[in-house]
Parts: sequence; structure tokens; C-alpha cells
Amino acid sequence: MTLLEDRPAESFAVAPSVLETERLVLRAPQLDDAKAIAALANDLRVSQNTTQIPYPYLLADAKAWLRKVAGNAEATFAVTLREGTLIGICGIESRPERHADAAAPWLGYWFGAAHWGQGYATEAARAVIDLAFGDLGHAVLYSGARVSNPASRRVLEKCGFQWTGVGLYRIRAIASSAPVDRFRLDRGIWASLKSWGAGSRVMKLNQT
Repeated sequence: MTLLEDRPAESFAVAPSVLETERLVLRAPQLDDAKAIAALANDLRVSQNTTQIPYPYLLADAKAWLRKVAGNAEATFAVTLREGTLIGICGIESRPERHADAAAPWLGYWFGAAHWGQGYATEAARAVIDLAFGDLGHAVLYSGARVSNPASRRVLEKCGFQWTGVGLYRIRAIASSAPVDRFRLDRGIWASLKSWGAGSRVMKLNQT
């Protein structure tokens, strides 16, 4: 993980827009979010369902991740309730994909355990998917969920993703590999389902 030099918190605005849904605001992560991110991610229930989050997850890990995404041109969002409480992370990043010609766009997300089961992941994911196929112009998205995490699988299915198989992925939190259900969403399927966001999402461009 490459660190960048320390910067003021307001400079860590890398996502191209702020997304608003009925209950959520998705905005660029800020260095001031480090404590909240560390508090949410330092939970084995969370980290063991991701490929890249270590456990334990310390404040230094959160700051390092924030510095990393500060130099990342892809769309990474801190997900907050409308009153400002940070509840998770959702975004798009490039990863190698077995069936793609080059690095493929992956949808990733995680939420603090206290905020599970309330539909927040689906709501946030749909907003990011709309951005990916709309303004970002992607033709396809990939994602995945551990086979032991049916809740995450349901999120992807509700967003229109189709199951493509199972692969073994390294899980940092458990220092081992585990089977992961792999999913794909094509632009055509998204276009047929995009009424999910009608009237519920407003996009506001950041002023730069």
C-alpha cells in the first residue's frame, strides 16, 4: 500500500460527484473519516467478508487507505446517513477478472454490522451502479460475495447481478483463501432495471 504525503482533509475529494438517495449521502472519503472507518472496520464480522480489509483494523490502516484512494481516479464513496453518520464504504475499482480482456470494474461495499439488514447496502450499490453505467460509461460490472455471506449475495441479486461461478480468493482478515460467488452485471440488464432509482436519487457535482 503506497502512502501519499499528509494533506488537509478537504483535499481527499477524489470521487467525481456526491450521490444522494432517499436515506443516504455518498461522498468522497475525507481524512477526518479515519476514526469512524476504523471503528466500523475493526470487526471480524465485517473484515472476514471482504478480500482486502485486515483484522485487526487500526486507525493507521484507515489513514493509509484514505491516502491510497486520494490518488485513485475511480469512484470511491463514504456512505453516510443524511444526518451525517458514516455507516460504510461503496465504490468501483479496477481488478483483474478472469473473463475480461483487461482490468475490470468491480463493485465493492462494506457496512458496519450495526447497519446490516436495513437495505442500506442495496440503496448505496444502486446509486453507484447508476453512476458506473451512466457518467462513467462502463459496459459491465463485476462483484463477488463469500459463499458464507448470503446477505451480500442478495444485495447483488437485487441489483440485477447474475451469478457466474465460484472462485477462491485470498481473505486478508483470516490469512487464508475462501470460496467466493462471482457475479456480473451488463449494461443492458441495468438499463432494463434502472427504474429502481427514479425519483429517489439526485446527483450533485462537486464544485472545484
